[in-house]
Amino acid sequence: MWSQREVIDYALQRRSTLRAMRQPIRNLSSLDACDADPMLIRSAKYHGEPTDAHCPVCDSAAMVNLHYTFGDQLGQYSGRIKRLAELEEMQSLYGEFKVVVVEVCPDCGWNHMIASYLLGDGVKRKPPRRQQTVEDIYG
Repeated sequence: MWSQREVIDYALQRRSTLRAMRQPIRNLSSLDACDADPMLIRSAKYHGEPTDAHCPVCDSAAMVNLHYTFGDQLGQYSGRIKRLAELEEMQSLYGEFKVVVVEVCPDCGWNHMIASYLLGDGVKRKPPRRQQTVEDIYG
């Protein structure tokens, strides 16, 4: 993506967690590391983008990545999961927003934040006007 900047890679933390699971001295069981929230697993099942990587815990090929978006300029849409194609479009529409990439294995519950970065064209914009939702009407 042309506007990607301030990339943070969490590979060292991921490696440390996996090493701690494999060393009985550290006392980190796979139950502690594979603690994905049911909503995260559901999100991975329906919104995740498949990867070539296999799960480091159960060796499943069902690993997916979720791309969460955050930012003031996104308004009420901050915190939503987006596909890579949507992020390509969004980087031209918004000045700056953060993307957090989480890998999830729906089979065993492994999850780890693998990267975060900023996207956007740098133009300062006001957040979009808040759209009325169903919760506003019936809520």
